[in-house]
Amino acid sequence: MRANTFIFPLLLALFISCQSNKKERAKEEQTKTENFTSNDYPELVALFREWRTFEKPPLLDGVPDYTVQTFEKRWPRFIELQESLKKIDTANWPVENRVDWMIVWAEMNGYDFNHRVLKPWIRDPAFYKSVWTYRSDVPAHEGPTHHSTTELWTYTFPLSTEERQRLMTDLKVIAPLNTQAKKNLTGNAKDLWVAGIRDIRTQVEDLEKLKEEASLQDDAELLRLIDEAFVSTKDLAFWLDAESKSKTGPSGIGKENYTWYLQNVHLVPLTWEDEVMILKRELARAWSSLKLEEHRNRNLPELVDAKSPEAYNKMADAAAKSLMDFLDQQDILSVKPYFDPALREHLGEYIPREKRNFFRIGQHYDPRPLFSHFYHWFELARMDNEPRKSEIRRGPLLYNIFDSRNEGVATAVEEMFMQAGLYDDSPRTKEIVYIMIAQRAARGLGSLYAHANEMTMEEAGGIHSEYTPRGWMKTEKELLIFEQHLYLRQPGYGTSYITGKYLMENTMAEYARIQESQNKPFVLKDFFDTLNEIGNIPMSLGQWQMTGSNSHLKIIKD
Repeated sequence: MRANTFIFPLLLALFISCQSNKKERAKEEQTKTENFTSNDYPELVALFREWRTFEKPPLLDGVPDYTVQTFEKRWPRFIELQESLKKIDTANWPVENRVDWMIVWAEMNGYDFNHRVLKPWIRDPAFYKSVWTYRSDVPAHEGPTHHSTTELWTYTFPLSTEERQRLMTDLKVIAPLNTQAKKNLTGNAKDLWVAGIRDIRTQVEDLEKLKEEASLQDDAELLRLIDEAFVSTKDLAFWLDAESKSKTGPSGIGKENYTWYLQNVHLVPLTWEDEVMILKRELARAWSSLKLEEHRNRNLPELVDAKSPEAYNKMADAAAKSLMDFLDQQDILSVKPYFDPALREHLGEYIPREKRNFFRIGQHYDPRPLFSHFYHWFELARMDNEPRKSEIRRGPLLYNIFDSRNEGVATAVEEMFMQAGLYDDSPRTKEIVYIMIAQRAARGLGSLYAHANEMTMEEAGGIHSEYTPRGWMKTEKELLIFEQHLYLRQPGYGTSYITGKYLMENTMAEYARIQESQNKPFVLKDFFDTLNEIGNIPMSLGQWQMTGSNSHLKIIKD
């Protein structure tokens, strides 16, 4: 009896111990599984690669498949990728790596938003524009773009054997994608639809010019492909025009959707209402500053515009030299050897006065304000010549997530360079800077009302035109249509010039405050060099990496 009494507790203890060990091993295995994707930065990079591969749609008839059925079929896999990202524990990561996690998070939110709300393949005919004749001045094309575009600007004629094959591969996409477009485009967004026809008609013209390329005239196979693309694009434009008569719906996404997109995709810590306030404030500030500057300069001679190609070329060359010398000699930033060539590729040419649009008007008085905005080309040259070590931020971010950084900085430096002394030799040039700020505030304000469906695209263009000083937006209508159409297609882009400028100024202020609190000098060159090294990521993430604080991001919620 005693033996049994002794053995039973022993067996019970062994049983409990075994069960406990099983639980511990199970817990340990679970922890190992979780930690496989939760604590290692390389795992984020691996997930990023997997995500980017997924983001490109499968092919249907040799072209990207944007059909509703395929999106629905692939949706569960997207949710798996999103869940994998959420499981990653970044708590002990350095800020730079946590910023990269936020970039991937924002891109996935962009895919989600496109699927739920924006639906460019359904609502936006311009999504199906395939032929691009120029490189964008930001990391990727502005606005939603399909995945198999023909980038004519990357070709040099006459074509090499390899380039000929690449162009043929590109052109083969156009006709079947146009056919798919007529099935996919079932949306009722009137303004997007009507304005989008213009983009498709432009493609007809571009293909017609390509057919006339002298070096292709003996290439029957390539000419046949160009002609097939030409005929199918012309047919798509005709179909869009016929269908446009039945379109009656709004094109804006509404205030609530706009704010969600702004915060969760472009990582701009503002609301629709915040942006209205900021743009109204900036519009008033630009107008009042312009009038004060005009008063100050009232006894100075007016600026004289270039009146011939020779006069413009001389002016543009001097302006480029002035800007580059200023950046270097005044220690604004580290001037790279590839900056000057990048700028000089875009000096522009003389345009007769009656044909100048808004930007060309100012450019013919003094190109330096516009050339300051061409900071864009420095950034792209840096991407080409000094790729970032982070694979996640090395190439263009998806869905124009870069807009607050690239457009915001390019707009901000127009005024910052002015304040740092760029126009000490020409006070009246400062007037051009304020006119440009007013124009960007006005057009962005119009785009906000269009997205709230409080105005049509045409009415938004009215604000854009009427509130730009000196009537400079009334001289040439194509720019007005292009800009308002783009901003309706791409929420947040129209405001990004001014709100990105606002966010950059916040970043500089906070960076300077921290330097001062640590008894360190604020060195402008260090600020710009650090900003440039961080790369083309949302300005809010740039601020986090530069200051170590993400308190300004607390408004952003999943």
